[in-house]
Amino acid sequence: MDGGFPGLGTVINVVAVVAGALLGMVAGHRFPVRVRDVVTDCLGLVTLLVAGLSALEVTSPALSGAVGSGVPVLVVLGSLLLGGILGSLLRIEDRLESLAGVVQGFVRRVWGGADDGHEGRERFIEGWLTASLLFCVGPLTILGSLSDGLGRGIDQLALKSALDFFAATAFASTFGVGVLVSAVSVALVQGLLTVVGVTLGAVAPEAHIAALTAVGGLLLVGIALRLLRIRQVPVGDLLPALVVAPLLVSVVAALR
Repeated sequence: MDGGFPGLGTVINVVAVVAGALLGMVAGHRFPVRVRDVVTDCLGLVTLLVAGLSALEVTSPALSGAVGSGVPVLVVLGSLLLGGILGSLLRIEDRLESLAGVVQGFVRRVWGGADDGHEGRERFIEGWLTASLLFCVGPLTILGSLSDGLGRGIDQLALKSALDFFAATAFASTFGVGVLVSAVSVALVQGLLTVVGVTLGAVAPEAHIAALTAVGGLLLVGIALRLLRIRQVPVGDLLPALVVAPLLVSVVAALR
């Protein structure tokens, strides 16, 4: 598919997420609590499936070739530990809850509605984090955005947009406006990657993509545990691990 102008794929993806989220928000209010709980459980199970598929990137030959056999698991562990410590010190989870309060206040002023308090902010964070990770972590996001920036077409992002539309509809029917705000995450992440593609004129090393995807998969496991009401993993505090992972791969590869 012709890429048109650089960034067109991301624009299509953002529109798909917004349209899906709005549809889900409208439909969600029509469901009784019991139905919404079942939807949440289904989303948790599917998130667990996607998480497993992403985490399997730890077995990528490219990653093993870059850091050495047996080291990829240690790279993922190190990324989570360093990222988690940094995120805890920065109190990212707490700051996300504060951000949720600000966004909810804006939404109430624009659309009206009552203050949902702490429970509403938790629901916002759940929706935003879950949707953002699903939409922004993975080979389709990274390779699709880079290909768009390189002028190689938007086929990957077009496929991703269709998938994200249905996912946004399902998640927004339960979590509401947090999923809608995840469109901003998609715009920022994919937009930045597209700029990288335009600027550098080359794709990111496959090993770095594999490490980031594997770490993202484990963060999705944390999201799935929250959705299934098994454990409230502080996924927000673990987000820096996504930045640490490719950096750690570079460090280990340089030391070999």
